[in-house]
Amino acid sequence: MKQLQQHIESLIFTAESAIPFKDISKVLEEHFGLKIPNPEIEDAIQALREKYQSEDFSFELVEIADGYQFLTKGAYHGLIGTYLKKKARKRLSRAALETLSIIAYKQPVTKTEMEKIRGVSCDYSIQKLLEKDLVTILGRDEGPGRPLLYGTSEKFMDYFGLKSLKDLPQPKDFKAPDNSIGEQAPIEENAGTEEE
Repeated sequence: MKQLQQHIESLIFTAESAIPFKDISKVLEEHFGLKIPNPEIEDAIQALREKYQSEDFSFELVEIADGYQFLTKGAYHGLIGTYLKKKARKRLSRAALETLSIIAYKQPVTKTEMEKIRGVSCDYSIQKLLEKDLVTILGRDEGPGRPLLYGTSEKFMDYFGLKSLKDLPQPKDFKAPDNSIGEQAPIEENAGTEEE
């Protein structure tokens, strides 16, 4: 078959995890409408493995978890580790997560509404969420001053692995903690104290 290697290569490259041989065979059969003999597929995979053994490539085709996957070669693991550490430091802050959850559940929502719920300014969090492309401006509210309306973006769905907003946990799914540290003392004991 013409360009069988390239077709298999594109399948393995696109797969999120190791793609089993039987899946490769089934997809090829469904796409081309004919059964490709297993030895032909095996030969194409072996040719790809040999191709990526070359020092010209920083990754290789590996047989792993009963399938095939492109993985970075060992010589580059240190570099990838440095990148992943840097990426991990870019996690969302607690304030940004709180703001993002308000937007997700209340969208479309104005900054004023978010601040009323959080009790603090949301300017910085909104700015960071916009920079990370997790929220988007949906338009303007009809109220006084016509404030901006915020909602989640497509990247938000991707970031949290959601198919739709219906997949968000419902408030009834959240369980209140059984006990908490620093519970407020009974009213009688607070009667004589002043709060700052």
